[in-house]
Amino acid sequence: MVPVEPPHSKPPTDEQLRQRLVYGDGSALSDAYDAYGPLVTRVALRVTRSPSAAEDIAQEVFTQLWTRPYAFDPDRGSLRTWLSMLAHRRAVDWVRSEERHRKAARALAVVHTEEVQENPDAERALMLHSALAELPLPQRQVVHLSYFAGRTYRQAAAELGIPEGTAKSRLRAALHRLATMLAEPPDPAIEEGV
Repeated sequence: MVPVEPPHSKPPTDEQLRQRLVYGDGSALSDAYDAYGPLVTRVALRVTRSPSAAEDIAQEVFTQLWTRPYAFDPDRGSLRTWLSMLAHRRAVDWVRSEERHRKAARALAVVHTEEVQENPDAERALMLHSALAELPLPQRQVVHLSYFAGRTYRQAAAELGIPEGTAKSRLRAALHRLATMLAEPPDPAIEEGV
């Protein structure tokens, strides 16, 4: 007669599971997962509210149990408690990480929105610089001194060594030309009377 194991055998103790895991017994991990997998997943799900995150966390917890069985100390508590604690810690880390990602995404969205809102100014500045580059050098010099260096047309004339009237007429001509180059094209809808 061959002895048959009773159908309702007693589950292994935490110390037995740990010892088997330390020796690399893969069936010990399977036993631990069968006993505590649903609990670990529930703990992670309660914190993360994400089924996929809860499954990933459960996998990480049992991977840690497999790769570092010495981390569990049966003298300090049960395997159930230790696995639950690991799941909770990892779930909290996941939530914090997700919150950091959400904050970063919101910050990027705000920056992007501000850039879009400021884009007309940036576009206008680019157009202004392009238009200034197209001015003849004598006009560009007077504009630069008057508007970017903060000089009056009299001070610009003195710096450039030209008469004040010449500086004034160059400035007037440059501003007229810039106004023409930077003027927005008329809206066709308005011209058609729509």
